[in-house]
Amino acid sequence: MSELGPFRINSDGKTLFMNDYAWSNVANMLFLESPAGVGFSYSNTTSDYDKSGDKNTADDAYIFLVNWLERFPQYKTRDFYITGESYAGHYVPQLAYTIFLNNKKTNQTVINIKGIAIGNAVIDEELHQKGKYDYWWSHAMISDSTHDAIFKYCDFASNSTSAMCNDIIDKAWNEMGDVDVYNIYAPICLTPAERNRGGPCVLGGVARATAQLLTGSVKKKKISDFYTKDTPQQLLGHPSKKILETDIKPK
Repeated sequence: MSELGPFRINSDGKTLFMNDYAWSNVANMLFLESPAGVGFSYSNTTSDYDKSGDKNTADDAYIFLVNWLERFPQYKTRDFYITGESYAGHYVPQLAYTIFLNNKKTNQTVINIKGIAIGNAVIDEELHQKGKYDYWWSHAMISDSTHDAIFKYCDFASNSTSAMCNDIIDKAWNEMGDVDVYNIYAPICLTPAERNRGGPCVLGGVARATAQLLTGSVKKKKISDFYTKDTPQQLLGHPSKKILETDIKPK
């Protein structure tokens, strides 16, 4: 909602304004939270949550798209693009491949896929980790010595960890400071309470907590220990949410 949709959140955290650069200005957008259990999505069969995986996710997403197009046939001939970020580096190309295979079946609804786009994509964990710290270093967010030590003491290929690696990763996060790792040029997004105590940025805190938990450098803590609840999800429960319910007709 904060990046792609028709609205942006004002600094008061309560009201919205129009996003002049919204993707919805040039295309009809369909958001799919998958696999089941992610975000606000769910399954009526709880055992489905134990079966999630790349193949099942692609198959389920394909079935959804076919059924959606059958329900709204006016969109069947439209050019179709799949986009995503992060682990969508797996989901997007795998869904595209599933569509490509099923389009060959004459008895199936043909999805008019034209292309895919993935941003900050998780494709290979070793490349992902190395690329992250190279990016920080190339943008002067961590020192030369910290960058060199990361590649000396951290074995991303085997995904193993060590005390030396954990220490230098912690040092890198501390050098970077309270920066939104998803948008390093964005203003610091502190809540009033956090501004008073000098706490971390909401997104930066979540990313920091996740990385530290994965590397084992944080003990006996949960991700929720590192971030606040003042998020866009809260805005959806605010009385001003009625602006989100306005009738935005597809083009």
